[in-house]
Amino acid sequence: MNSEYIVWGVIIALVLFIASMYNRLVGLRNRHKNAFSQIDIQLQRRYDLIPNLVETVKGYAKHERDTLEAVISARNEAQAILKALHATKGEAVGGQMDVAALNGAEEMLGGMMSKLFALSESYPDLKADSQFQQLMEELSSTENRISYARQAFNDAVMQYNTYREQFPSNIIANNFSFKEADLLKFKNKEIQKPVKINF
Repeated sequence: MNSEYIVWGVIIALVLFIASMYNRLVGLRNRHKNAFSQIDIQLQRRYDLIPNLVETVKGYAKHERDTLEAVISARNEAQAILKALHATKGEAVGGQMDVAALNGAEEMLGGMMSKLFALSESYPDLKADSQFQQLMEELSSTENRISYARQAFNDAVMQYNTYREQFPSNIIANNFSFKEADLLKFKNKEIQKPVKINF
C-alpha cells in the first residue's frame, strides 16, 4: 500500500514538473509575441509618416520622381509584410520566414530612406521647410522607439530560446512544437544609425 502511494506521488510530481515547464514555455513565447506587437506599433507609425514626408519633398524635388516612387514602393512592401504578420494573430511571429521577410523589407526601406535624406541635402529650401523639419523630428523619434522595441523583442526571444534549449525543458519544447524564434535585426547600417536632422 505504501509503495502505491509512493508511485502515485512520483507520477503526480512528474506531471506537475512537466506542466510547470510547459507553462513557462508558453509564458516566454507569449512575452516575445507581445514584444513584437510593440515593434508592430512603431513600424506602423513610421509607415504612416513616410507618405507625408514624400509629399513634402515632392513639392521641392519635382525632378526626383523615381526616388520618391521607390521610397513609397519600399514602404508599401514593408507594410504589407507587417500586415501579413499581424493577420496571423501572432501564431507565426518568431518563425524564420516571417522575421527574415520583415528584415529584408526593412533593409530595402532603409536604403530608400537614406536616398531620400540624401536628396534633401540637395534642396536647401526643403531643409528649411518647417513641415519637413517636423516630420524628420517625428521620424527620428520613431526610429528611437523602434530601436528600443526591437531590443526588448530580441531580449524576450533570447530568453525564450535559451529556456527552450535547456535540459529538460528542451524535451517538452520539442514534443509540443515550441519552435525556435528568430531575432529581429536590420542589416542595413543606414537604418541602425539615428536619423540626422539639420536645422
